[in-house]
Amino acid sequence: MTGHVVRDSHGIPHLRARSVLELARLQGQVTAEDRGWQLEWFRWRMEGRTAEHVGEDGLPWDRFARQVRIEATVRACYEALDEETRSWVSAYVDGVNDGLPLGLARAPEMRLLGLADRAEQPRPWAPWTPLGIFWAVHLLFGTFPAKLFNDHVARQLGRDWLPLFHAEGVTQSGSNAWVVTGDRTVSGLPLLAGDPHRILEVPGCYQQVGLACDEFDVVGFAFPGVPGVQHFAHTGDVAWGITNAMADYQDLTREQLRRGEGGALEARGVDGWTAATAQVETVTVRGAGSVEVPVVVTDRGPVVTGLEDGLDDGLEDGLEVALTRAAEGNARGRQGPDCFSLRTPSQVSLDLGFGAFLPLLRSRTVDDVTAALEHWVEPVNSALVADRSGLVRHLVVGRVADRAAANLEAPVDAWDPRHEWVGWRRAPATEVDDVMVSANDRRSGGGLGVEYASPFRADRIRDLVGDRLGLTADDFLAIHMDTLNGQVPLMRRLVSDLSASPVSGAASDVRAELLAWDGRSEPGSRGALVFAEWRHAFVQWLSEHPALAALHEPTGHSTLFTPWLTVPLQIGIGWHSMARGAAAHGIDVASGAAEALERVARQADSATLWGDRHWFDPVHALDGVGGAPTAPDDPVPGDKGCVLAAGSAPGVTDRCYVGPAARYVWDLADRDASRWVVPLGASGVEGDEHFADQLPLWLAGRALSTQSPPVRE
Repeated sequence: MTGHVVRDSHGIPHLRARSVLELARLQGQVTAEDRGWQLEWFRWRMEGRTAEHVGEDGLPWDRFARQVRIEATVRACYEALDEETRSWVSAYVDGVNDGLPLGLARAPEMRLLGLADRAEQPRPWAPWTPLGIFWAVHLLFGTFPAKLFNDHVARQLGRDWLPLFHAEGVTQSGSNAWVVTGDRTVSGLPLLAGDPHRILEVPGCYQQVGLACDEFDVVGFAFPGVPGVQHFAHTGDVAWGITNAMADYQDLTREQLRRGEGGALEARGVDGWTAATAQVETVTVRGAGSVEVPVVVTDRGPVVTGLEDGLDDGLEDGLEVALTRAAEGNARGRQGPDCFSLRTPSQVSLDLGFGAFLPLLRSRTVDDVTAALEHWVEPVNSALVADRSGLVRHLVVGRVADRAAANLEAPVDAWDPRHEWVGWRRAPATEVDDVMVSANDRRSGGGLGVEYASPFRADRIRDLVGDRLGLTADDFLAIHMDTLNGQVPLMRRLVSDLSASPVSGAASDVRAELLAWDGRSEPGSRGALVFAEWRHAFVQWLSEHPALAALHEPTGHSTLFTPWLTVPLQIGIGWHSMARGAAAHGIDVASGAAEALERVARQADSATLWGDRHWFDPVHALDGVGGAPTAPDDPVPGDKGCVLAAGSAPGVTDRCYVGPAARYVWDLADRDASRWVVPLGASGVEGDEHFADQLPLWLAGRALSTQSPPVRE
């Protein structure tokens, strides 16, 4: 191993090498040793080979990965990289291949799957694997799965119902980032903080790392399997952090397919019928043989749903099923089958934004970061940047096509010229002269999307900063942990105004308890628990309403999209919108609010406090397999409507499986005074002392210093 690896008291690796390429190789090796299972799982996902190892549970993802052409796309993106970036990524891959045997030998998951014998000589990574990991992680981050649900709503209920399912007004996402200028801090230089909210995973999706060579010295969070640091970092002179800008950059296009002359496959587009490509890929399924997957690509992009009925019968049958459905749809006067292609900036431009990563590491100023992020593609982010000169800037970065507003709401027809892409939209950069908050809200999103999170979190953070001076990193850590719930005002209005649906007895007691609650979702709060129970019951009542019965009909789409197509889940995300607009569609919301009180009063529940129900429950890829690694089920503060948006699925479960996947405070006066923490730990190996040693800090709102330990020669 060329270079030095030193670890702090929590096992966080700080790496030093002489050259950029030596450092990249070292990062790859250390990542593979610490996160061997995670890298192997990510590689299987990128290749569409999870079912080969875990059985039929992996098949929905593998079908999608093959049909969307992840590996073919990222290979082309890798070949299009500039020579320096390509060499840098390749050096990282060499390091992964160096470290993977040790990393897999330590992984209990490999033993659990009966694959321990493969650890000694794992298949080498391809040079483009990091690009595939990055894209596979973020493909479902966009809006196209939600458009499948919008299409279902429009077909079953009518387009006038769509606003009731819009999530704005609640907290569709939960990430926060904020920055203050030096006028507000004790040091006289900016402070920048944030906490990306994602699905909580075992191991965690972010890896703390220090990267130093003769050209740069950076601390930040890496995606395991991807070189450098991307979303959150401090170079000593400049720091940045991002949130999801809630932009709409993915299109779903309704395709019509047919057999042309000679039997060639054709797709209908703006210029008529043009050739589409088709091939068969074979997915091996552990314990169940193999499945043939048809991969069809039109001028718009790969077909990602609509061929499901024929998948098990191979390409010809799969396509013939789609063509038959198209003909049936046209006979009923409906334009096109439920056959949709996906169009993304990365596939259109064959660019995943990796050209930004090295310039980010070398950045010394806000202008440097701004220039680096010109190369960013997707996901589209809202970025806050500050440097030691005191300059602070807000950016919205990534590629969003300029196209019709209808494209942003639901699938559009491939043959309609109104839906073509006509260039790229840009959001302006803004200089920050006091305080800037970015919390997935419309104000910070650059106007590139349709649905944003409620402004509550952004407004609450501004209120907590207020007009305070002398702010410190500790002050920012306290803001991270705020649990005032922004969903409370609507709940209070709904349960207060029950003159037409009065309640009595035990239901009246529940109502009184809700109205007396202070609105803070703390683990020790009885009111927070009662609110969650009422919300759950209200969402269930809405879901069961006869007016929505048609939504429960099968959609015909892959089970991969179940989280976006399950009615209670979607109502739980957007129950505020439903509560405000349902009366116009004949739904008596007051009756629902009252019935929810009655249901809470009737239920027998051993839980007495919010922490009894809202406990840490991160997702592992092998959940459901006996013996899969788990994390402690400790109570978690916060809720969907809080700055501390430790979320669940209202109407389905109160388990906390979404929340801050990392927290950081970047101090521009002194990088060593900066703080960071993750929900679990530096190691991805269950049983390692650093597997979950940061969890107590994360739960308590504390964080570690980013200071690098001294190198011992």
